[in-house]
Amino acid sequence: MPDHKLCLEALSALTGCNVESTTGSFQLTPQDLVNIVALREFYKQEGLKQLDYQPDNPSLGTLSLQDLDETDMYSSPPALTGGAEASPKTTVKINPDEFFHSQYNYDFTKIKDGDKKFLRGNEQYVRPCGWNRVALRVTNKYGDGDHWLGTGNDAWPVSYQGYNMDGSPGIILARDGNPDDEPNFLEASAAALVNEKTRGNGVYSTPEIKMAEKYCKTFKSKVDGKMYKVLLQNRINPERREKCQRENVWVVYIPEGTNNIQTRAIVQESIRPYGLLLKQE
Repeated sequence: MPDHKLCLEALSALTGCNVESTTGSFQLTPQDLVNIVALREFYKQEGLKQLDYQPDNPSLGTLSLQDLDETDMYSSPPALTGGAEASPKTTVKINPDEFFHSQYNYDFTKIKDGDKKFLRGNEQYVRPCGWNRVALRVTNKYGDGDHWLGTGNDAWPVSYQGYNMDGSPGIILARDGNPDDEPNFLEASAAALVNEKTRGNGVYSTPEIKMAEKYCKTFKSKVDGKMYKVLLQNRINPERREKCQRENVWVVYIPEGTNNIQTRAIVQESIRPYGLLLKQE
């Protein structure tokens, strides 16, 4: 497993919080983590500047979304710089023994699957080759059991969460090319935006690790001075996701008028995390 301090830096980079270690009670759970990462872009689309976790998790309080507007993706997480000028970001604590599940760590950094095929929930699982997975402790945490985390037919498929995957046409349309190279791009964009389930009002993820990497968070570690990329590896409820025009982009639609508590309940029923992925640049 990567150094615990490096994992804390990765969590800080993903959440925009100052994540610290504790041996006592902890505030941040793996589901809180995916909620923050998944909902950050959603609330940004809604024009909000902060994510209020009360009353369902009052220990987290209000989390700022302002860091999304920063363009420097290569600086050390501001909350970790310390000193009188440190960013006033929310500080949350995790107990590593309760947050991580080292039994299921897996180092994919030197693995190449080639033509090998893997399935989760009868759907192709593109393994995160080139990445190091730090497993999150999520077994026995949900009322409907652990079938979602398995390998059988009733398991949920795997999806990857980038730092800034949103509902912009450049992400959800069928081609990766420059809009200027596609004469019908604006027409296709307009069509996408009038479709209520793919117009940006939801949470986006992808089963393609290479696509998620394009939207990952990058940070410089204070532990070893190296640059790292970080992503979340999740399972997604096949009954709650919609497929966009791009086959490798999935959205969990959040109906208009849904309040904050209902929104987080939808995410918990739809997207559950099980791995923190790290990749050295």
